[in-house]
Amino acid sequence: MPPDVLLLSAEWPERALLRAQLIEQGYEVVAIDRWPIPRLYRRPAMKPRVIVIDLRDLPNPRATLDEVRLILPPNRVVVLMALGTVSEDEVRQLGFSMIDRPATVGNVVAAVGRLLAATASPDK
Repeated sequence: MPPDVLLLSAEWPERALLRAQLIEQGYEVVAIDRWPIPRLYRRPAMKPRVIVIDLRDLPNPRATLDEVRLILPPNRVVVLMALGTVSEDEVRQLGFSMIDRPATVGNVVAAVGRLLAATASPDK
């Protein structure tokens, strides 16, 4: 079964806390700390329903955002912004959902919940 959420975050504490809360909400979550994502989750039958990308301390954030569009449509990606990475205008132009910092785990979980509710199936 494909995961509901693929979480990309370079920082372990934030990644672990967000993953734990998403699991608590009943979502199947795979968390990774670097791009590219494992090949398994690029296969059509295993693509996650939603990807969450935390830009903080992520190497090559713009390249990551460009490449993620090849895996999922931008309307199924949540980007957690970070100063000094990619501008809000660029993220908006790419079509991603965006969460500004400071943000709570609850803000991110709510955004993921809205996207998952809007996707009836992984192929939508």
